[in-house]
Amino acid sequence: MPGGQYRYLFSPLQLGPVTVANRIVFAAHLTNYAEHGMPSEQHAAYYAARAAGGAGLIITEEHSVHPTDWPYEKMIHGFRPEVLPGYQRITEVVHAHGVPIFAQINHNGGQASSMYTRLPVWGPSPVADPLFREVPKAIDHLEIAEMVAGYADVAARCKEGGFDGIELQCSHSSIVRGFLSRATNTRTDEYGGSLENRARLLHGIVAAVREAIGRDLALGVRLCGDELIEHGITIDETVEVAQAVEERGLVDYINTSIGVATASLFMIEASMHIPPEYAMFIPSALRKAVDLPVVGVGRFKDPLQAERALAQGHADLIGIVRGQIADAEFGAKARSGNHHDIRLCLSCNQECVGRMGLNRWLGCIENPVTGREAQPVALRPSAPKRVLVVGAGPAGLQAGIAAARAGHQVTIQERAEEAGGQVRWAARVPNRAEFGDLVRNQVHEAAAVGVELQLGIEVTAASVEAFAPDAVVVATGSVPARPWWAPPPLGGGGPAPGETAVIDATDVVTGRFAPQGRVIVIDEVGFHQATSVAELLADRGCSVEILSPAMVVGQDLGITLDMENWWLRASSKGIDQIPDSVIVGMDGGALQVLHHPTGVTTPKTADWVVLAVPGSPADELYFQLKARYGGTAVTVERIGDCVAPRRAHAAVIEGNRVGASL
Repeated sequence: MPGGQYRYLFSPLQLGPVTVANRIVFAAHLTNYAEHGMPSEQHAAYYAARAAGGAGLIITEEHSVHPTDWPYEKMIHGFRPEVLPGYQRITEVVHAHGVPIFAQINHNGGQASSMYTRLPVWGPSPVADPLFREVPKAIDHLEIAEMVAGYADVAARCKEGGFDGIELQCSHSSIVRGFLSRATNTRTDEYGGSLENRARLLHGIVAAVREAIGRDLALGVRLCGDELIEHGITIDETVEVAQAVEERGLVDYINTSIGVATASLFMIEASMHIPPEYAMFIPSALRKAVDLPVVGVGRFKDPLQAERALAQGHADLIGIVRGQIADAEFGAKARSGNHHDIRLCLSCNQECVGRMGLNRWLGCIENPVTGREAQPVALRPSAPKRVLVVGAGPAGLQAGIAAARAGHQVTIQERAEEAGGQVRWAARVPNRAEFGDLVRNQVHEAAAVGVELQLGIEVTAASVEAFAPDAVVVATGSVPARPWWAPPPLGGGGPAPGETAVIDATDVVTGRFAPQGRVIVIDEVGFHQATSVAELLADRGCSVEILSPAMVVGQDLGITLDMENWWLRASSKGIDQIPDSVIVGMDGGALQVLHHPTGVTTPKTADWVVLAVPGSPADELYFQLKARYGGTAVTVERIGDCVAPRRAHAAVIEGNRVGASL
């Protein structure tokens, strides 16, 4: 049977005039790949890779339908005729793999900025979005007609560009959602008040687009099932809207979403702290109410989850975005029975969602090819080398993988009895276990490409010389650093009675020390290190407070959409957060804390102080080897934290670059 154990996932389905070979949808998501408002060659290569990798249907990121809608810099301007060659290029390369591709078209309405247009943003009513904080111009009837015509115009252009269908984004960031929601629609004319009136714009756009594209293309509508805000759309209203859409007979399928892309974005692109399939109640309710095929979304990590949702009747298709960002061959590997080879998404949001928030192009923490699909593939070396990689953290593992793929004979030697470096400790804190999939994925891939992994090996300059490598890659990571004010590190016996113990966060997660009583965590990194260890200690019964020199504790958690839920968990666990605080000394066991805004220094006491501060590179071996092999034919490189302590994505990218270049 095609698809083996995944009988539902790999069965075909009809979406109006379009047949999809399987139920895996690479759903619409932002990429920041556009160049001056135009689709790029990177778009084409990115979508083609997922088509080649087994997706049943691809839906592009949104295309703007009107010049008033330009909420972020690198958006596709579908309203400009010059996009047509880019459309044709994208559809050509995707169709080469026999996969249909739909274009999502949209107007973001009040969820936008006038920064780029220098025009007022449009919305149903003058209700400011909580993120952009701009008061929209309440769109009048002539402007409504102009915008609806824009939808039809862009849809017709997409048809000319070779797309197989159109999806109307009426969900998490759309003027249509703005009209549907009582939270943003306060109109008193025929577009406001009752749900029937609030849905009038949606039905008008559907009719105009269907007329523009005819019956040769599929047409879908993406609806928000629950905005998760006060007076927002609820699932009961969405069911009613979906039924009304179906009754008109113009739409071929319904896609789903949860949340608002500004007020409740953390629930749209949920991190690993949110359970998989968390939004499944939305397509499940719609599927019971309509006969149209329904797409379900919500952090699907592996094909088994998708198969189960289909088998249980919750949805007809499954949107898998981050799973296919992490592994473009997600579908093909599942279909061939090689699902264990899938590079599982971590739901860490660091290089996909996080990069979008920083106005950078989309990438992936564990897949260094993502975002670089259009770049030429490196040539294999003419003479394979004997390569020794020292260290099996994310940098060393990726270097070994890349070097082996380039044709070299690779051995990785690691001092610890487990691979993974600091990642294995990061995965042991509350709700962060999925981060450990990075190690699992890399170890599996390394074995598949023939890398020899040797654990429990203490590597020295002498042992490297005895190994006789042609190239050495040093990935020895970093070590905890001590601030100038901290006393000497504790011995193995722990603190003396009455002594304030100052330890590193890794001492807690490795189990070297088990703090009790009052604990102060110092957050100078601004990411998961401090917040995770604080939760771990609070769960063990400690009284915990976090001090940070930044304006908020864990300041970078906002980028990965972890901030809101961290606040909820911290409050429920009694963790106090004290920002704007700098440690300026330690006197008699008391921390001297400078409060930035007031300039006042006050003492703070605790039984334990836990440091989440930047580390120091463990680079001694690298410099020994550089001195030994300088001027010889043996190449010595260093990567990852032993160059400069950073986050895992830098280690993976650096490991891949160096490994492939040997």
